[in-house]
Amino acid sequence: MIDIQRAWQGWRPLTLLLLPLSGLYCLLAALRRLAYVLGLRRTRRLGVPVVVVGNITVGGTGKSPLVIWMARRLVEMGHRPGIITRGYGGSSETWPREVTAQSSAGEVGDEAVMLRRRTGCPVYAGPSRWEAGTRLLAEHDCDIILSDDGLQHTALARDLEIAVIDGERRFGNGLCLPAGPLREPTGRLRRVDLVIVNGRAKAGEYSMQVRGREAVPLGGGEARALTDFAGEKLHAIAGIGRPERFFDMLFGAGLKPTCHAFADHHPYRAEELARFGHETVLMTEKDGVKCEMFARPNHWYIPATAEPDTGFQAAFETLIKRLADG
Repeated sequence: MIDIQRAWQGWRPLTLLLLPLSGLYCLLAALRRLAYVLGLRRTRRLGVPVVVVGNITVGGTGKSPLVIWMARRLVEMGHRPGIITRGYGGSSETWPREVTAQSSAGEVGDEAVMLRRRTGCPVYAGPSRWEAGTRLLAEHDCDIILSDDGLQHTALARDLEIAVIDGERRFGNGLCLPAGPLREPTGRLRRVDLVIVNGRAKAGEYSMQVRGREAVPLGGGEARALTDFAGEKLHAIAGIGRPERFFDMLFGAGLKPTCHAFADHHPYRAEELARFGHETVLMTEKDGVKCEMFARPNHWYIPATAEPDTGFQAAFETLIKRLADG
């Protein structure tokens, strides 16, 4: 997947061969949207406002750290948020599922467990966002729902849409799958309420930075500042959409790890970490929830924190207050 994403940044001979399939993909996506507009497919609404945070490209953009920031901000504003997510990578035979701090990432997905632990909010996972939201509201007193991803999940009605863009890769070659990285044409962004860029924003966009300042031992214990690891022999592993972003963060902190990239949502095995012996291993929080069952004292994860600019914060709060006022 990493090589494919690099290829999507430009035009290659394979790009031309895949153009007809990209055209077909865009046509089918347009027809699907039209079916909902015409009422041929049903859009269902939950009993509380729904805020969708998603992207129009394949690969990581930083939306989950933003969802965590939003959930915490909503609590500060006096709201009772709940979160619904796809549960991607989960092997559960029954959906939707409530996610607890003790849930297995193998059953409900790594992002779902991370969201539950970082926010403390009710989290439900399942392919149908409406079913997940319905069950969440039946079992918890929430007054607003955050949907982690789901911009293309048109079956669930939403009151607010926020699109997250990777500031480095943006839209690649501008083509839809499979010739390019787009899930939808870029014109889709004209219909969302807020566009925020993980990195440097352009006109009409807001920006955020996703940072990690400390490492937490997988087996429990006190956190250490990243700078404390300077001079140590380190290994860094990342099974996320943009592993190089995690590695760059470590280099920016003055560390010099040997980097090991894995596919997004990679299901780690004990032997994959055992090969590093007693040398220090740093990983993303999403990887950490899958590795804690065979964690060693030298295994650490780094929580990622989204820091939206003040303009986004003000716009978000204004829109939320407007929803609350009806």
